[in-house]
Parts: sequence; structure tokens; C-alpha cells
Amino acid sequence: MTKLQILNIEGKKIKEITTSLFEEPIREDIIFKVVEAEKIKEPYSPKYRAGMDRSASGIQSKRRHVWKSDRGKGLSRIPRKIMWRRGTQFSWVGAIIPSAKGGRRAHPPKGLGKLKKINKKELKKALFSALTYSSSIDEIKNKYSSIKDQEISIQLPIIVEDKILKLNTKDFLNSLKKILNNLYDVAVQKKAKRAGIGKMRGRKYKKNAGVLLVVGKEEDMKIKGVEVVKTSQLLVSDLANNGARLMIFTENAIKDLESIKKGKTKTDKDNKDTDKNKQTKENKKQW
Repeated sequence: MTKLQILNIEGKKIKEITTSLFEEPIREDIIFKVVEAEKIKEPYSPKYRAGMDRSASGIQSKRRHVWKSDRGKGLSRIPRKIMWRRGTQFSWVGAIIPSAKGGRRAHPPKGLGKLKKINKKELKKALFSALTYSSSIDEIKNKYSSIKDQEISIQLPIIVEDKILKLNTKDFLNSLKKILNNLYDVAVQKKAKRAGIGKMRGRKYKKNAGVLLVVGKEEDMKIKGVEVVKTSQLLVSDLANNGARLMIFTENAIKDLESIKKGKTKTDKDNKDTDKNKQTKENKKQW
């Protein structure tokens, strides 16, 4: 159990808590695996049986020199669609095969979505390993090159009182300056014009990720310049995508994460199941 200090909106220590959240061994291999699996891959594929819904395959007879056959006539033996016929004369066009007009694609993409499936225990281990990873000062310096040669005097991870969620944008940013000190420059999102021809391709502006404010599942905050995420929606890629990310936690966020680690949290489905069990027990007692 490690002792962590809780800061007020002025950046001063008001109390200490003990937690084991940030003691998980750092497993960069599992973190990288889960981050890759969490990437959104939009399924891409043609329509099922695209280019194949034709009455062309196998319509020609396979015997030579007979009616409705392409054998012995100097024609390539491909599936054909009959456009018109006059007695024993036919107007055919190739169909279905990739080399024919309107035919199917040769080897189309299969429309697969996610890259990998991750086991629940492995996902949980990656989440708490990423918490330890992102609370390392050395990893934070490796992530942000502008502070690589600076001395970081603050203690990581940063935990603040819940009062910070009630501040407006101006007061919140002033409070961040006092809490983060020399890390403030990399904490706030900055928007700038992109260099190069990407400006002509729908990517005119770019912005940095900034600090991640992790709040409790019952808390909420909307503010510009800082990304806010609830503990119930926290992903490994939020914490450790392309390196350790600078984060700030609220007190309730730490409590929620501890309950997740102990396995005491229940989903909506579990709550419904428990309600059903209670009802069946009450019905049995009545009878």
C-alpha cells in the first residue's frame, strides 16, 4: 500500500490516502496488445454476393456442337449471360468472373471488425498496469519531449479534491497551473494549423491530447481544453496510447477504481439478476 497525497484547488496537500492501485507490475506487452485491440476498425467489405446475382453460371451446355453450347465455336469458356437469342443464335456477355464487366471482385475484404479478442482477466491486468505505467515520471518524460530535460517536482499520480469539478473554465485552468507547475504547458489542448497538403484533405487543424481528467462514475464535467472520462468508460488506450499520458484523478475516481480492482462493482445486468432472485424468494415465502 502506497501513500498518496490529495491536493486542493490551490495545489496544496490537504490529506493522504493509502491505495494499492498503482502497484501493479508494468507489462508493456499486455498494454500494447490491448491498445491495438481497442482501436476502432470500421468493417469494410462489398455487399454479400455482389456481382454474382446473375443467371449466368452453368447455363451453357458442356457438350460440343450442340444447341446452347459454347464448345467448338472459338469462344472463351467463361460464365455467360444471354442478352438475346434468335433460334440457335445467341448474344452472350461474360458475367460473374472478376475480368467481366459487372463481375465480382477477385479477393474482396471480408469485413472483419476488431483485431483481437481480449480475456477479461487480461484486460483488467492491462488497465491497472497502465495506471502504474502512466504514474511513472520517467515514462511521462519520454512521452512529452518538451519536458524531457526539466525537473518535475510534483508527485505522481495527481489526486485532487472533488471541489475542482464545480469550477468554471477560467478558475479550473488557474487551478491547473498551481497543481501542475511546469507540466501545465503539455496539459492543455492547443489547436494549430497543420503543415503541408493535409490542409486540403479535411485535416486543416491538429491538436494535442492534453491531460486526462478521470472522474467517478457518478460525476460529470464539461470543459474545453481538457479531456474528461468516467471510470466506468475508462480504456487502456486512454491511459497509455503511444506512451504514458499525464492524468489527474478525483477522490471518487480512486474509490471507483479500487472497487473495480477488488471486483465489487456490478453491471446493470447483474443488478437485474439480483432483483429477479429477490422476487422469486419473496414469492416462495408467500406460498
